[in-house]
Amino acid sequence: MPPAESRQGRRGDDAPVVSPLLLRAWAPPEPDDGGDKHSRGTVAVVGGTTSTPGAVLLAGLAALRAGAGRLQVLTVATTSVAIGVALPEALVRGLPTRDDGCLTSEAPELLVDALGGAGTVVLGPGLSDRDGARDLLARLLPRLDEEATVALDAVALTALAGAPELLEPVAGRVVLTPNSGELAALLDGRELPAQDAAHEAAERYGAVVSARGWVVDRDGRSWRDQAGGIGLGTSGSGDVLAGLVGGMLARGAEPAQAAVWGQYLHAAAGDRLTSRLGRLGFLARELLDEVPAVLSTLRP
Repeated sequence: MPPAESRQGRRGDDAPVVSPLLLRAWAPPEPDDGGDKHSRGTVAVVGGTTSTPGAVLLAGLAALRAGAGRLQVLTVATTSVAIGVALPEALVRGLPTRDDGCLTSEAPELLVDALGGAGTVVLGPGLSDRDGARDLLARLLPRLDEEATVALDAVALTALAGAPELLEPVAGRVVLTPNSGELAALLDGRELPAQDAAHEAAERYGAVVSARGWVVDRDGRSWRDQAGGIGLGTSGSGDVLAGLVGGMLARGAEPAQAAVWGQYLHAAAGDRLTSRLGRLGFLARELLDEVPAVLSTLRP
């Protein structure tokens, strides 16, 4: 459970501002010094197309930077070898690919077998086929391990729009990480103030929502993150955020806790880059190297 000072924020109330003090009091399980990579969980990142191979790379590296012990990447066969070379820390599996570079309709069945050992699934980075992503959600989520946690990102979110029943098999175990456009899509195209939009999406989909500086749990609890800046609005930044949330889930954080921690790590890494490079122009991949340093300052 979160500390008392972080349990006050609900719609209409002042949500607690995420700070190092709050995070230290609400830390995920510390790994045992005698443990190994298995004790810090396995993250499987599912996504990518022939034209967007980098999204799964960023999300996977972010999960490892957040402290996850093992990484699997499941992506289109056309880029899987290149991803495996670029990401030697991961087990990379190629899935059947259509002529347009997207996953085929066979992919969900193959994923069911491949994800048997994954405790956390990050689904969506780099996908571009909305209908295919909806089919993937419908066929895959009911067949995940009953304790598996899930982070949904990118096209997996627009595929979810208007179909909250797709999340019923993983109720209480899922985090949504929409950008502004994806958040509006989840709300039938309506653009609301950030806090209101995050609250409505969390209530409608029964999930934790991490969006635009807010984290809202499905029971209405909320947290506000004031770190970060405009430089985080860059290509690939959302993939990093989704991977950070997935890494915290793999380490044993509950969904709201993983979202709060992931969002703060993402924003604080951006602040560190801003202090050295300026408020604009840093790259999403540069966030990754800052995360361990941020984590080291947050140890209880």
